[in-house]
Amino acid sequence: MPKNKGKGGKNRRRGKNQNESDKRELVFKEDGQEYATVTRMLGNGRCELNCFDGVTRLGNIRGTMRKKVWISKDDIILVGLRDFQDSKCDIILRYTTDEARNLIKNGQLPPDTRLNEGADDNDEGDDIVFAEVEDTGLDENFDANRDIDVDGM
Repeated sequence: MPKNKGKGGKNRRRGKNQNESDKRELVFKEDGQEYATVTRMLGNGRCELNCFDGVTRLGNIRGTMRKKVWISKDDIILVGLRDFQDSKCDIILRYTTDEARNLIKNGQLPPDTRLNEGADDNDEGDDIVFAEVEDTGLDENFDANRDIDVDGM
């Protein structure tokens, strides 16, 4: 039997929280880079992006970001454009909500940019608005015991 020389296996390493709790320096776009919002997640490290130059692209999450930085719908991200494929790009960085606000203040993003502020909340169904329906009195004539002729329809 081999002698254990380490301090645990991969589950121990997985449990460590190595996220940056302190503020990082705000990164602006350079040549060959663009800001984008995530339209939808496609799976396998890919997502559909709406870039701020008006083009919809397929984004590929870099290997150093996989399983470390979680990207979700409506996130503001920085992508690296490809010279040989205009319809595809690589995701370089995910901005937090505070960093995205700072980008808007610095004029890097349009002021009407929608930020993903409620990312932790389950907001399914929040867009549905029910209208008030007036009582038309048709329920008085309804008879549940009446037979319906299906063949005559």
